[in-house]
Amino acid sequence: MSRQQRTTKNTSQHLSPQNTAQVFALLTTANPQHIHLRDGEVVLYRRSRSLLYQCRYKLADGTWHRQTTGKASIEHAVAVACDLYDQARYRQRLGLAHQTHSFAQIAAVALAELRVKIDASTGRTAYSDYVGCIEKYFLPYFKDKRLEELTHTDIVEFELWRDRQMARRPKASTLMNFASAWNKLLAVAVERGYISERVPVPKLTTKGEKGTTRPAFSEEEIVKLLAFMETWQHEGLRAVEKEMRPLLRDYVEMLLLTGMRHGTEAMGICWRHLEWHTDKGVRYLRIWVDGKTGGRWLIAKHRAVDVLKRLHARQRDICELSFETAFAERVPHKLFRFSDGYQPPSLNGTFRRLMRETGLLKNEDGQTRTLYSLRHTYATLAMLRGEVDIHTLSKQMGNSAAMIERHYSKLTATMAADRLA
Repeated sequence: MSRQQRTTKNTSQHLSPQNTAQVFALLTTANPQHIHLRDGEVVLYRRSRSLLYQCRYKLADGTWHRQTTGKASIEHAVAVACDLYDQARYRQRLGLAHQTHSFAQIAAVALAELRVKIDASTGRTAYSDYVGCIEKYFLPYFKDKRLEELTHTDIVEFELWRDRQMARRPKASTLMNFASAWNKLLAVAVERGYISERVPVPKLTTKGEKGTTRPAFSEEEIVKLLAFMETWQHEGLRAVEKEMRPLLRDYVEMLLLTGMRHGTEAMGICWRHLEWHTDKGVRYLRIWVDGKTGGRWLIAKHRAVDVLKRLHARQRDICELSFETAFAERVPHKLFRFSDGYQPPSLNGTFRRLMRETGLLKNEDGQTRTLYSLRHTYATLAMLRGEVDIHTLSKQMGNSAAMIERHYSKLTATMAADRLA
């Protein structure tokens, strides 16, 4: 054994944070390539192209982990290496990851997972809302904090800050989005081993102001809207308007005839998601949708077939196929798109202009109508006409029966007017 090796070995047996000062001169003189600390469970070394010391340390489960000390001075590097080792062993005993992770690091992993699901169209529509909550509110406030160190006071102070940023008191539905985004982030942290499931991270509040029901259209207003769109769709001057107006007409009618959700649920439909369902000799149009609450089949009203025929006739890549063949071959193309295959990212602006031109933008209470109002209209008219019971309507719309009853309970007495009067 060489003199340098003997020096390193002896240093390994006796070096500790308390007596490092006594042997720094010896280490510097010997200049060993590897310095062994803590009975060999901590190894300090320096790469040939770096001035900073690296370390590797052994945990109780026998695994080795590497980490930079960030120090060029051997005196400081030894102290940092021993601290990293002590912290890692302590955290492992508590069931935590051996290295601490900041909120920003955990959020980056959660955001990446959410975006993969959004891009692959496998995630719920709400995942886009979760991304917004994390990026706009969680990250700016909790950026450098540690999840396992958060207290109830931290959450209360965050919620006060968030409400000031929003300049309003959030409604219950908004708070549910925040809570779900928070829980998703915690789940990622546990799955990746960044924190233990035993760590009591505080939850966010879900009690807020009661939301208002979206404004619907009356039957008379729907008749007016459908008649107006029949001529309005041909009045576009620019090329994009000539594509957008007919598409919006078909989109509006399909929402009214199915009750499906506007957005990802409707815009995600492809021709292969359509099929015929025959019962007792009657053929029905069945559509598979996948969105906020997962996938489900729904039945469209018979008039929806006319909407599909118009879409089929305009789409150049399938219009040469017969309408029935487009169903049978289950083509993978999106349903709501321009004639060249392009799907616009949003129809909201064109719908708002349509509402202004028809004079239907606001209801009698001054509430502004949006594309979501069409879904509310479907449910309202279905209940007022007595077409379906609450349970069946909940299956069609992808909501719980309790939610349907809660939002439309005011209609139940109206539905039974002939029996109550």
